Amino acid sequence: MGIVDVVSEYCSLPRTRRHMKKRKQFQTVEMKVRIDCEGCERKVKKALDDMKGVSSVEVTPKQNKVTVTGYVDAAKVMRRVAYKTGKRVEPWPYVPYDVVAHPYAPGAYDKRAPAGYVRNVMSDPSAAPLARASSTEARYTAAFSDENPNACSVM
Repeated sequence: MGIVDVVSEYCSLPRTRRHMKKRKQFQTVEMKVRIDCEGCERKVKKALDDMKGVSSVEVTPKQNKVTVTGYVDAAKVMRRVAYKTGKRVEPWPYVPYDVVAHPYAPGAYDKRAPAGYVRNVMSDPSAAPLARASSTEARYTAAFSDENPNACSVM
């Protein structure tokens, strides 16, 4: 909020809750949409370009990823793409593999993920308990690690 908004809030008459609108924040929405050809790419862009509040639309067909930035609501953007294109839309489920502690654990690794990405298991605790090691597990693993000079050398 700028200074003009703050001053106008104090100077204006009190509004009822019914008339006050919640402002949307500037955000980036990442979605996974199956894009087979240039026509699909064009259809997705066209569905989002004329939407109110959208600043930019970036479509990456190789990764099946659509990135929308602007003053928009993520749920509305995903509903609009699904309605206008007839395609299945889901939030972008992948993160770079550097972010996950154990990227090749059974719940995190996904063969269909783009190169350098794994499934986001940190946001969903039930997804992959093996991908999130507790401090005790990490300590035991480090005790038998080859990188640890004080490790146990029982072989």
